[in-house]
Amino acid sequence: MAAEREKLVLIGNGMAGVGTIEQILKLGGAYDITVFGSEPHPNYNRIMLSYVLEGSKTIEDIILNDLGWYEDNHITLHTGTTVVRIDENSKQVITDTGMAVPYDKAIIATGSNSFILPVPGSTKDGVVGFRDIADCDAMLEAAKQYRTAAVIGGGLLGLEAAKGLVNLGMDVTVVHLLEDLMERQLDRTASSMLQAELTRQGVKFAMGKQTVELTGDERVTGLRFSDGSELPAEFVVMAVGIKPNVQLAKDSGITVNRGIVVDDYLRTSMADVYSVGECTEHRGTCYGLVAPLFEQGMVLAKHLSGVQTPGYEGSVVATKLKISGVDVFSAGEFTETAEHTVISAKDEWKRTYKKILLKNNVIVGAVLFGDVTESASLQKLVKNGTEMTNEIYDEVMGTSCCGGGGAKKGMSVEAMADEEIVCGCNGVTKKAIVDAVTENGFTTVDEIKACTGATRSCGGCKPVVEQILQFVLGDSFQQSAKQGICSCTPLSRDEIVAEITAKGLKTTKEVMHVLDWKQAEGCSKCRPAVNYYLGMIYPDTHEDEKESRFVNERMSANIQKDGTYTVIPRMYGGVTTPEDLKRIADVSLKYDVKVVKVTGGQRLDLIGVKKEDVPKVWEELDMPSGYGYAKSLRTVKTCVGSQFCRFGTQDSMGMGAMLERKYERLDMPAKFKMAVNGCPRNCAESCTKDIGIVGNDGGWEVFIGGNGGIKPRIADAFCKVKTDEELVEVCSAVIQYYRETGNYLERTSEWVERMGLEHIQTVVMGSDDNRKELAARIDFALAQVSDPWKKMLDDKNTRTALFEQTQV
Repeated sequence: MAAEREKLVLIGNGMAGVGTIEQILKLGGAYDITVFGSEPHPNYNRIMLSYVLEGSKTIEDIILNDLGWYEDNHITLHTGTTVVRIDENSKQVITDTGMAVPYDKAIIATGSNSFILPVPGSTKDGVVGFRDIADCDAMLEAAKQYRTAAVIGGGLLGLEAAKGLVNLGMDVTVVHLLEDLMERQLDRTASSMLQAELTRQGVKFAMGKQTVELTGDERVTGLRFSDGSELPAEFVVMAVGIKPNVQLAKDSGITVNRGIVVDDYLRTSMADVYSVGECTEHRGTCYGLVAPLFEQGMVLAKHLSGVQTPGYEGSVVATKLKISGVDVFSAGEFTETAEHTVISAKDEWKRTYKKILLKNNVIVGAVLFGDVTESASLQKLVKNGTEMTNEIYDEVMGTSCCGGGGAKKGMSVEAMADEEIVCGCNGVTKKAIVDAVTENGFTTVDEIKACTGATRSCGGCKPVVEQILQFVLGDSFQQSAKQGICSCTPLSRDEIVAEITAKGLKTTKEVMHVLDWKQAEGCSKCRPAVNYYLGMIYPDTHEDEKESRFVNERMSANIQKDGTYTVIPRMYGGVTTPEDLKRIADVSLKYDVKVVKVTGGQRLDLIGVKKEDVPKVWEELDMPSGYGYAKSLRTVKTCVGSQFCRFGTQDSMGMGAMLERKYERLDMPAKFKMAVNGCPRNCAESCTKDIGIVGNDGGWEVFIGGNGGIKPRIADAFCKVKTDEELVEVCSAVIQYYRETGNYLERTSEWVERMGLEHIQTVVMGSDDNRKELAARIDFALAQVSDPWKKMLDDKNTRTALFEQTQV
């Protein structure tokens, strides 16, 4: 008869505690496990709350271990239940509902609470912290009802909260006691660069301000500072710090200083009771970042599983901030003193900054801003106390030994030690990833993530994981197993399209149900894709599902950093009239448009339109939408051509306007840009467009697959035609073939390389019948489209719901 397994109780269902349990399961620790969590959710990624707030992820997207995981591992989970006392004599944990659960070993992982400033008014309605899903929900609701917000605290959490609220359309001011943001992680130079960048993104700042009172009656209306000045605010987020949640330990008689005091094996003063995470104090230090908490968890998991392990000796703290294009990193010491040697480089044009601190030639700290590609390497060097050498200097500073400014080499994964941590958030080593590939035959990052946890938290280690995958698989890496369009399904784009057609599926919900999606509602990645595929297959019958669209497409306008919108009227071929220009000027003045911008696509952006004014601007402009927000044709750029230019051989303006009128409003896999030149001088830059057209004495030359964006690509020469009719037919066929075979969000530059130029030429140019059939299918689809602005203006319910909610 098998011996009865010991009972392990985890108090706290957060990342540190559940991370420890995951390690115990991997090590084969034989326990009957019970988990208590005060929140009503399964284990989720607290690091990603800022992404939920800014709208790029949902709550479902950040769940780390769903309810099925607990069941699969025979773990008893009690959500919405708080443990209030540990009884040492009876070896039981007691909950707020009176439940008593016996334990042989117990782990306290109660985390921390937001520190709420003890100032008058701090308990008013509209004042929250930023620690959990409930706080995130409160912010999302506040953004629907209120306009002005203040975030007290210029640290990591405060800045993430502020940027999230700005993205939700609120007017946000960060209030900070000191003159430097993130002063515990950044030096003054990096702090000032960070503040300047966030200011550009719409965040306001009140620096050097001490809050002494929150004003208002039942609900907060503003902040009063020690200098007597005030700041209006209908919503306040307290992000001035965290305090370890030690109440349970105190009430149970466990030794507590600032946190729950533990030794190097995470043992508390009570026998068989351990503590990990933000509630824990080790050698006088409480850690508030996730990587040290997982390092603690790894030591504790080995200890509880009977695996020989050195004790926990503390962590080198590293901070990485990523919000809307702002990259900041620091590790170890960051403020120089007389005993430091400083290596630094600042590029104001590229907005990058790098500083490395040495003490007796040992690397003891680093700060990066704007470019954090060396963050993993520098963190390792700081942690290991590595001595600076010429070779290391060249690698991290991007210069050659002779000062020639050579390219950065970067750290090779081949040279990494087996026990080197790749994923700091989850404590995953290089060896764990290599073993996952060699022992299980894994070929994708998603498989490695599911097995080891690497990339599951912040995702910053994904490039290194991919490099290890490529290193282990070698030449077979390119032939690795296919991946589904997202983690919700193993099906590829082509398989989904085939199943929709074969089974006659008509809605995203139907697709996800019939094709057995892992997530019944899908995710933010697959919902828009499936909605596009349905519209492409059934252009005449598919009812567009707005809830599956990205926010700009739902609003038919581009939301900006400060919560206002950009309205872009269509200007066919970049040509307008004095009457239209006057109308644009009049409307811009009437509705206090902040900026009227001439774009690279030869049209005018009206930037800074208030949300409630957007439909009025559409109505009074009485011009069609320029689709600056959509996965469709944006612009057709033209030169003046034969109408005016002495070198022009073809009417580029006329052709550009005609093509823009023809293809506007049609959904495509990604945004689409065209250009038409009247002669080979290429003034309209056809070489960097999805379809570029160049006129000559004998007709037109067509180029496809160009891109001038993040991944620049010169377009490939596709064909030459003699007549305007042939040109239109070729363009129609290429666009429709792209629509029918492109992956969602795949630009033509990637599509051409994936499909092969010769293959596309064979399909479009190799058969007149094929080309005409493709052109006929796009004409049929084009017959179904309509202008979204007019449609919205005619739909009062939708217009009211999206734009006319009462502002309190």
